[in-house]
Amino acid sequence: MSEIAELERRMTAAMDRIAQALDGLGAQPMPDSTAADDGANETGDDGAELAKLRQALDDEKLVTAQLEERIKVLKARLEAAETAPAPAAVPDVAQMQAQLDAAHATAASLDEQVQGLRAAGVQMQSAMQALRDAAMAGVVAPELINASLQAELDALRAARAVDMAEADAIIATIAPLLAPEQNDQPEEANA
Repeated sequence: MSEIAELERRMTAAMDRIAQALDGLGAQPMPDSTAADDGANETGDDGAELAKLRQALDDEKLVTAQLEERIKVLKARLEAAETAPAPAAVPDVAQMQAQLDAAHATAASLDEQVQGLRAAGVQMQSAMQALRDAAMAGVVAPELINASLQAELDALRAARAVDMAEADAIIATIAPLLAPEQNDQPEEANA
């Protein structure tokens, strides 16, 4: 916008200079026909001055035309910029921080589930070792069998919890990426 204002100011100044030059031509006294010897010199000087002024006028007209063309181009650009769709919104820092916090919470939950799986694995190994030791000694101990089966069941539950936490982490990561596409799909279906 400031370029348009500057161009308009320059055009106005040029037109004022042209008007002053034309006023100066009209204010000069006309040569007196009784003074023949002075009239010849003034006519020659006036002709040269008139030619210079006409050249200046032509130059100013050219500059004015160029400035008007630039103003048209700048106005067209301005109108195009005003009617152009807004660029895609860039996520702000608060939104990015919220996503980062959610990712940290998901990672912490996943880590907790993995630790539970490891503990269940250690418990299952110790129950199995006790069951093997009893079998080697020839002792049938139903409590060892129950403990071993319970440890295996706990390990399976822990493994399932880890799988669910991993799935939740994957969904949390993919969901924001798919959200714009899901918003576009109903519009396309209606079209």
